[in-house]
Amino acid sequence: MAARLAQVTGVEHTAMLGLGVYRPARVVTNDEVAAPINSTDEWIRTRSGIKTRRFASDSETIIGMSAAAARDAMAAAEVSPDKIDCVIVATSTWLLLTPAAAPQIATELGMNNPAAFDISSGCAGFCHAIALASDLVKGGTAGHVLVIGVERLTDTINPTDRGTAFLFADGAGAVVIGPSDEPGIGPTVWGSDGTQHHAIRQDKDWMEFFGEIDEKGTDAVRPYLAMEGTAVFRWAAHSLKKVCLDAIERAGLVPDDIDAMVPHQANGRIIEIMAKALDLPADCALANDIEETGNTSAASIPLAMEALLRNGDTKPGADALLVAFGAGLSYAAQVVKLPNWQ
Repeated sequence: MAARLAQVTGVEHTAMLGLGVYRPARVVTNDEVAAPINSTDEWIRTRSGIKTRRFASDSETIIGMSAAAARDAMAAAEVSPDKIDCVIVATSTWLLLTPAAAPQIATELGMNNPAAFDISSGCAGFCHAIALASDLVKGGTAGHVLVIGVERLTDTINPTDRGTAFLFADGAGAVVIGPSDEPGIGPTVWGSDGTQHHAIRQDKDWMEFFGEIDEKGTDAVRPYLAMEGTAVFRWAAHSLKKVCLDAIERAGLVPDDIDAMVPHQANGRIIEIMAKALDLPADCALANDIEETGNTSAASIPLAMEALLRNGDTKPGADALLVAFGAGLSYAAQVVKLPNWQ
């Protein structure tokens, strides 16, 4: 008879125990980014809702920003680095195919050799990572998981591209996920639509670029982030209502129960359309961090959660709907209890 494999058991409930963020020091106005794209402050505000954004300096690296956000998240959760069993980093702007950023971040934080890996789901990456982390703790594979969303999008955008230069910015946010006496993370509704893969993309692959170097030498143009804004807007505005309602229903709630909505900070107009379509209660706090932070892709939801809490628009323990969408196109949504923050 074959030997029976031993099994591990986890916990019934999980929650985000602590939140930390890092915002780069440099504040960049619309006037600064408008000139290279022949635009204006009014044009940018009208189309995106953005007033300012943060650009990282050379010293504000993916590793450094992640570690700073993570330290504050662990302090808020009252969880020491040696208690973290896994680190998941959601990012699209770690510009190495290998190794991943996560092991270096874990070492920077003085952790005890946890599992550590990156995921690439574009702007939906943070919500994907929340789902993975919660399931790891419920399954007994990890006791506590550190989830980080971090981007240096200024490394990937063409400052003369009218479709992207005014939108994207830099920053990091982190949460610690661990056991909870009560449900703190609802079921995740997620998916992808590969027919829209072209809507947000790197405009050429690296082999194509290397071929251009061989042919044109220093005249070769590096790959940049490209986006078909109208296609993304239409897809998000018309496809995400059902995703959000499914996430609320799977959490055992109705829209009137939602205290805060924290959508990916892609565009102020998309945020307004989504909130109106869901018919959320009048006192529901709506994250609008894009005004001061821009679109930070996988970092946008933790940064937006922190802004809501810091401004007193909502409080830890409130029921919040998180929803994100991005390159792939990938999407994910879940209802969570908002964490303590540092």
